[in-house]
Amino acid sequence: MSATSMETSRYTWGADEHLVVQLSESMSLRANFQAMAIGSDLKAQNIAGITDIYPGNASFLVRFNPDEIDPYEVEKIVRAAEMRVADGAVRGIETRICEVPVWYNDPYTNETGSRFRDRHQAPDMTDLEFAAAQNNLPSVEAFIEAHAGAPWITSMLGFVAGLPWFFQMVPQERQLQVPKYVRPRTDTPKQTIGHGGCFSAIYSVRGAGGYQMFGITPVPIYDPENKLPDFAETMIFFRPGDIVKFRAIDEPEYRAIEAAVEARTYRYKQAPVSFVLEEYEASPDLYNEKLIGALNAS
Repeated sequence: MSATSMETSRYTWGADEHLVVQLSESMSLRANFQAMAIGSDLKAQNIAGITDIYPGNASFLVRFNPDEIDPYEVEKIVRAAEMRVADGAVRGIETRICEVPVWYNDPYTNETGSRFRDRHQAPDMTDLEFAAAQNNLPSVEAFIEAHAGAPWITSMLGFVAGLPWFFQMVPQERQLQVPKYVRPRTDTPKQTIGHGGCFSAIYSVRGAGGYQMFGITPVPIYDPENKLPDFAETMIFFRPGDIVKFRAIDEPEYRAIEAAVEARTYRYKQAPVSFVLEEYEASPDLYNEKLIGALNAS
């Protein structure tokens, strides 16, 4: 990743404790990888005074204590980290791949969608039918196959507690893109798989929303009571940089997983992986097979 291939980053200050770095005007896997890699480099240095690093889709925020470190020293350190990533000194990020089971075309999101067709571009179609048509796919089944067939990277968290944003790891011409509702709904079931623009997301709690609804997962992604084993140390499951593989399930499996969640015995299927952008870009499909193979072997 050469420095000449990068856009000019924009550094701005957010009050007395924050430095915001915008790496690109538009979202791309490369820009998001840069944000993750720079953040990982900074965290590894364990610099006194830098308290938090928050990656975004194509940017990141550094929070620091100005009583412990001079703001201009922070900028100097961050620029040096950015240059190391640009020069290829930082080749990859250590992360994990996780499986998310999804009951696509489920009755819960379909019922919710039916109550808000007056806010939709195509009132006579379901969200999945609309998504398939928007992506020139012949059927809902073909759309589900495309959605669940390739992994997605967790580009950031936000909007509400624990809500992950996912960016599909396929060449741009194959990315699924669907516009949001014309006007937001006032209701969305908890753990809905939604989609807006090029991003998929999982609604961590029930509430308003404008993303198209494709299905629902029985697995919590936000557990403020730390009831499940995967939430023993944190109430939020996903982390920026996590790679996600959706898996289509039917109602009997949904109910079985739901029961395991209720019994507090469910564990996410996951595996540690290294993500190296240049290797992915050289052959996306083969690299995705390698990632999915690591998950299946776990």
